[in-house]
Amino acid sequence: MTILNLLTGTAGFFVQHKPVNVPESFKDTFNYLQGNGVYEEGTMHFLKKMKNTIWSHYDFFIADAQALAAIFMLIFFAIKTYEMMAGDKKLEIMPLLRPFGLVMVILWWSVFTKVVAYPTQVIANKTEAMFDASQTEVNSLRLQRAKLMVDISDQLFTIQAQTETAKTEADTWYENAWESVKSSVVEGFSEVWNPIVELRNRLQVSLQLLATSLLETLAIWLLRICVYIIFIIQIIFSTILIILGPFSVAVSILPAFRDSFSTWIARFVSVNLYSGIAYLVMYVASLFQQYAMEAEITRYQELAGTTGITMAKLAAFASNGILSFGMVIGTFVIGALTMLTVPSISTWIVSTSGISSAASTMGRGASNMSRMMTKMMKG
Repeated sequence: MTILNLLTGTAGFFVQHKPVNVPESFKDTFNYLQGNGVYEEGTMHFLKKMKNTIWSHYDFFIADAQALAAIFMLIFFAIKTYEMMAGDKKLEIMPLLRPFGLVMVILWWSVFTKVVAYPTQVIANKTEAMFDASQTEVNSLRLQRAKLMVDISDQLFTIQAQTETAKTEADTWYENAWESVKSSVVEGFSEVWNPIVELRNRLQVSLQLLATSLLETLAIWLLRICVYIIFIIQIIFSTILIILGPFSVAVSILPAFRDSFSTWIARFVSVNLYSGIAYLVMYVASLFQQYAMEAEITRYQELAGTTGITMAKLAAFASNGILSFGMVIGTFVIGALTMLTVPSISTWIVSTSGISSAASTMGRGASNMSRMMTKMMKG
């Protein structure tokens, strides 16, 4: 929370810039190409609906678990009866009531899982509200930055066309000068003409636009995929825990497996914390994205000027290889890598065993599959 307060406090120190007027037609085109937001709203809505739909199938094995619980209750009472008959144990009422309580949990399984998941849902709702509030500003800055990038590229295309015209005229004049004037004049013209040609060669923006678009698309989809993976993992793990959870409750009736029920609760709470932690991580990442976008917008606005100093900066910017300062791309990659730590962070809050190892095993399986696919494509 201290880190969050610091980050929230630094939000007031973001680089100030002039608002950019973004036409609605540009917004529609940009959202069509890259989605309506850093994280597409349609996909996030689909993941929520899918979680609710799958959780409705909680009763696949309820009858089997009830039958198993009845058998284990008979075994449990037989063991307790033998211990009291042998004189090893005295009559204790409370331990005998525990199996009945566990059976009631199985009978009211849907209500029980909702009660256990309720605190984590409250956390998820609050962190999601924080994230949604920050995304409104981030998406606005994202559109402004994209509009400025298009304006800068149009400006570079204009300068490139002007230098192309200057080169054509200079070639014509140069041929006439070669025949009619002395070589000293020709050498003097070369000193003027060569920088124009050099500027023209440095302002080849078509490939730069392609490279910039490719890098930004890869970065934003890397972020989206990591976010979607976390929510899909939560849906899969929580569904398995809900469907097979009644067996853990039934088995915990036996003294040898007494801790299986408490372990199941810890794992279920840990998995359901994924949503709250994920939205919190996405909120913190959005603060970095907001700062990076405002910083780049300020620089793009400076490049859009008409002074000679700005022209020199524009030429230097165009010679970098891509039409981006790289800050926004970097925040997308950092956010993607941070999202992959959500399963480990959840175990800091609720200590469990098996959840992080299961997530890492899934990651290793995906990595091995990708390597196999790469080898097959090369073959």
